[in-house]
Amino acid sequence: MTGLVATAEIDIDAAPAQVWAALVDPVQIKKFMFGSDVETDWRVGSPIVWRGVHEGRAYEDKGEIVAIEPGERLVVTHYSPMSGQPDVPENYHTLTYQLEGRGAGTHLTLSQDNNATPDEAEHSTGMWTALLDGVKKTVEAG
Repeated sequence: MTGLVATAEIDIDAAPAQVWAALVDPVQIKKFMFGSDVETDWRVGSPIVWRGVHEGRAYEDKGEIVAIEPGERLVVTHYSPMSGQPDVPENYHTLTYQLEGRGAGTHLTLSQDNNATPDEAEHSTGMWTALLDGVKKTVEAG
């Protein structure tokens, strides 16, 4: 991980397998990832694309699958043209979803590296906290 790391965490009343299923199912992803349509084959080295509309503007974010450990860890890179930065490797973030079984539930952590400033890291933490809240609601609603 590089730069400042933004981290969000949440406890979900569901088994890690259920949480994992939500993280890799396009139907569920659309519910918690701000209405994004995701395209990927979920294989290491494959591209991943998120498309949607945010505040009236269409977007297409992209990245690559870095690691997949079903039920435990998902790592992807992420670049958003909405950042206003050029599409070069140093402007990509690495998103790491870590799942940890706790009793009958799951502790889910999402970290994003490569934040340039403390304000950017704080903004990212707020965004990812909202996303994890959406994951919790989606998974717990069944």
